[in-house]
This record gives sequence, structure tokens and C-alpha cells, in this order.
Amino acid sequence: MAAAVSNEPPGAEAEEGGSLRFRTVWISDLHLGTPGCQARALLEFLREVECEQLFLVGDIVDGWQLRRSWYWPQAHNDVVQKLLRKARKGCRVIYVPGNHDEFARKYLQHSFGGIEVAQEWIHETADGRKLWVTHGDLFDGVIQCAKWLAHVGDTLYEFTLKLNRHLNSMRARLGLPYWSLSKYLKLKVKRAVSYVSDFEEALAREARKRGVQGVVCGHIHHAELRDIDGILYANDGDWVESLTALVEHADGHLEIIDWGERRRQEASVAAQSLAAAMRTAA
Repeated sequence: MAAAVSNEPPGAEAEEGGSLRFRTVWISDLHLGTPGCQARALLEFLREVECEQLFLVGDIVDGWQLRRSWYWPQAHNDVVQKLLRKARKGCRVIYVPGNHDEFARKYLQHSFGGIEVAQEWIHETADGRKLWVTHGDLFDGVIQCAKWLAHVGDTLYEFTLKLNRHLNSMRARLGLPYWSLSKYLKLKVKRAVSYVSDFEEALAREARKRGVQGVVCGHIHHAELRDIDGILYANDGDWVESLTALVEHADGHLEIIDWGERRRQEASVAAQSLAAAMRTAA
């Protein structure tokens, strides 16, 4: 994890208390250190959520991007501080590095500020299922066989995100909701759809070999919760576009939380309330 200095006022920890409580939470692909990281939305989520265990499932800090160009605003610093604070307050925080933060794999079995670093993990749910937790990049053929191509793809993805920010700026001025270009391409382009499907099936096969009931991963920025030939495949998505997390309820039930959709619904309700108030005042 990157070093961070807290700028929060004394007593901030005591004032916090999340309204959403879960047994376990998984988040990944934050990509701190890039303009695409939705750090403020992530902070909102982390402030609202309380859990016994929090898994950071890779690509938390984007080492690839930081080596190309340094970018570290205060909001990214605040995310790191919030994660450290959760560990101090008794939440077990387990960090499973990915390909963008592979530098952290040098520190496996170490703990930093209470955050444990591990290559992978076996998590047992409240209802007795065993889930293998891994970022997933080790089962990505592009990463393993042509890393240079992965870097090219990463650069193109950053370009797509930049283009998408300009596009959505115009959409916002027209009163239109957020629309993800890269997500659209991922779901519509035949080769991209095949890549996602192959990745999911490879993880499910490996989970079966390991004798577990499911796998939790990240890496491809596509939240999913489904059964693949009797194996539970769970991808917690990302905090660049999807703004999603995987959560385990007290009874072991798993659910994907779409924080982006929640924010849009809250904004819509607030706008409708304001409009109603203005009509009443008039």
C-alpha cells in the first residue's frame, strides 16, 4: 500500500458508523493513482459499510500508471487512510495483489498497518461454502503470454476512459445519465465477450480442481455472480466505471452491490423532492 498522511480532524474515527452491515466485503480494481479511479464514490461506500472482513482483491494501487506518470490527489490518500482505519477498528483487511500492483507480491505474509498481504485466500462463508479468492490475472492468457500486449491494452483502456469522461461531460450537460463506452464495447464486441467468457470458465475450472465451491476475483472490470457448471463464479467488478462490490450477508448469502446505480437513484429522488418542494412553494 502507498504511504499516506492523514489530514482528517481529531475524533473523525469516533464519529463514523456505517449504516450498511455485512459479514464480508470484497472490492478490487480501485486503480488508485489514475484519473479514472472513482475515489470519492469509493469513500462514500467505505464510510457507509461496516464488515467483519474486507478483501482487497488486487489492482488497488496502479503501479503501471504511476510509473508512467505520477498522479495522487488527496481523495486517493483518503481512501488509503480509510482502509487503514478499518483495520485499526477491528475489521480484518486482507490484500490479495493483482497485476497492476504486483510490486506488493514481494511482501506476501507481511502486514502493513494491520492489512495482511496474501497471494490468495480460502474464505468460508457463514453457510459453510469455501470460496477461493484471487485477483485472476494469473489465469489471463494475455498477461501470462504477452505482457507487452497487456500494457498496450492498458494504454488503450486509459484512452477510452479519457474519451468517455469527455463524452459523459456532454451527456451531463444534456441531462443524460452516465454511459460507459468501455463497458458497452466489452459486452458488444465479439472478441471481448469471448475473452470474458473464457476468463470466467478458466477460473471456475481451477476452483473445481481445488475442491472449493466457488471463486471470487476481479481483474476484468465486469461484476458477475453466477453458477458455472456447479461452481459459483463471483467477480466484484471495479471502482473505475462499475462502482461495484461483492458482499456476504450474515447468513452467507452473496450479493453484488451496485454503488453507482444507488447514487443515481438517490440523486433522482433528491431532484424529484426538490422539484416537488419548488412546486409547493410556487
